[in-house]
Amino acid sequence: MKTPATFYHAGCPVCVEAEHQIAEALDPDRYEVELVHLGEQKDRIAAAEAAGVKSVPALVINGAPFHINFGAPMSALKS
Repeated sequence: MKTPATFYHAGCPVCVEAEHQIAEALDPDRYEVELVHLGEQKDRIAAAEAAGVKSVPALVINGAPFHINFGAPMSALKS
C-alpha cells in the first residue's frame, strides 16, 4: 500500500517551484501524491489546517506536515 502524501499550495511561484522540485520527486511506487491548490480549492483549507499546515507550500506525508520555504500563510488564503 502506498503512503499518502498531500502537497498543498497556492499557485504562487514559490509553490509551483516546490511542486516541481519536491512533490514530483517522490517515488510514485511508494507515495500516492495529491496536489491541492488551496487558492482554487478553498473548501480544502480546513483539512489542511487540521493536518497542521501553517503556510504553503507544504507537504503532508502520512499525517505529518512539512513546510517548504514560505509562499503564503494560511490566513492569506482565507481572504
